Amino acid sequence: MTRKRVAYFDGTDSKLLTALVCDGYDTVPVSNGRDNHGHHVRLINDKNRVDLLIGYVHKIIAPDGAAREKNDVVAKDLFHICRILEIPLLLEIPEALQPRAIELLDHPPDIVKLVDPADTLEVARALLADD
Repeated sequence: MTRKRVAYFDGTDSKLLTALVCDGYDTVPVSNGRDNHGHHVRLINDKNRVDLLIGYVHKIIAPDGAAREKNDVVAKDLFHICRILEIPLLLEIPEALQPRAIELLDHPPDIVKLVDPADTLEVARALLADD
């Protein structure tokens, strides 16, 4: 049986990633187009798909106007990939900031889960256990 794969953006907690590896999952870095932290997240497809994506709100909100670069990830594009490929996206954000993040992300689809950092491992394990 193939091990499930968790993709993560730069800055994801190493203790979280180590716990997932010890649980038997593979972890692979992904890039938002600016940080060059692994494979660009927009290139995830059926052939290289992952089972879970973990990141932060600031990693998927591209700058406005002239500051935006062609390679920048736009949240809506990422949400589309996650919906089409059925990849849950966990965005770590303190609970107190979640209402503002929902507004900034224009009410993300259900495939996107905003989770307090203290709860990320528990939520990730639950999502990965679902088959």
